[in-house]
Amino acid sequence: MILNSENNGFFFSKKKYFIESNGTVTKKSHSNIALIKYWGKHTKEIQIPLNSSISYSLEQVYTVTRLIYYMKKKKSKNFSLKIFLSGEKKNIFLQKIRNFFHRIAYYCSYLQDYNFIIETHNTFPHSCGIASSASSISALSLCIMEIEKKLGSFLTKEFFFKKASFLSRLGSGSACRSIYSGLVVWGYHKYIKGSSNLYSIRYPYQVHPIFTKMLDTILIVDEKPKKILSSKGHQLMNRHPYAKERFKYANQNMNRMISILKTGDLPEFGKLVEYESLTLHAMMMTSNPYYLCMKPNTLSVIHTLWDFRIESKKNIYFSLDAGANVHLLYPIQEKTSISKWINSDLLSYCKQIITSFCIY
Repeated sequence: MILNSENNGFFFSKKKYFIESNGTVTKKSHSNIALIKYWGKHTKEIQIPLNSSISYSLEQVYTVTRLIYYMKKKKSKNFSLKIFLSGEKKNIFLQKIRNFFHRIAYYCSYLQDYNFIIETHNTFPHSCGIASSASSISALSLCIMEIEKKLGSFLTKEFFFKKASFLSRLGSGSACRSIYSGLVVWGYHKYIKGSSNLYSIRYPYQVHPIFTKMLDTILIVDEKPKKILSSKGHQLMNRHPYAKERFKYANQNMNRMISILKTGDLPEFGKLVEYESLTLHAMMMTSNPYYLCMKPNTLSVIHTLWDFRIESKKNIYFSLDAGANVHLLYPIQEKTSISKWINSDLLSYCKQIITSFCIY
């Protein structure tokens, strides 16, 4: 599938690759938590966001993927795939990954010469709203780019990651942000140099030291897979009565975030991150059909956090992805007291706790 609006020639190589009969590559990619959320895509183009977004990559929350490839006996445009998650065969993911391979085949023509076995595992529950598709698709894209490099194509480091981000986007929008560590931007924004709808970039501007040493404690409130996939949620934005205003304010919030990251204003950072999270869920609750991702314990965590913040004056704030689980963001300097509070006051609300550095 060729994407009409994109500079296809930049990522398509006309080089005749050296054909390797079989091989194996392994890559790791981290999940990410968006500070300014992306929710809604252009209807006439594939995986093009309607507003820019920015995220932290998370050190302890990642996917490791091993991609085994072996030569087809007979050339075909169809893809033979076997997928294993933590050693268990998972046919439920076959169609999504097959669609992804068909989307990127124009840019990676060598894929049509091979059959594939994908072996993958996460350090966190999949499909429950912790961006498992972001880390899994980006890890797979990095594997594919490693194959491209092994087949004799000269790739600069910059091009390797830029094309990996471009490919990732075609499988999962937020996956393109997981290619890089640190603060990562996806989606064109007029005040962010180099930003693009086609791939992500590292955040290019000054960041106050306080934001280079942040922690993210994830409270797994619900381990079950989401009832509504994010792709469906994005589609519902196409006819959402408040979508136009949401996209406008998301881009304005990005302007605010640029200033906050420079000055190191933690309270303003927290207010903006929480506002973005609640706006995301408000869009879900006011779509048609409407739906609700938060669980009773999600709300209990939020209210408990708000009370604690008022009483303790600590800089701790929440973020939510498209699920029930809660991310707690706070500076490493306040780790000791906050960790003690999490274990004493929040443990009863969740199934599992994962604490991770926000990679910078």
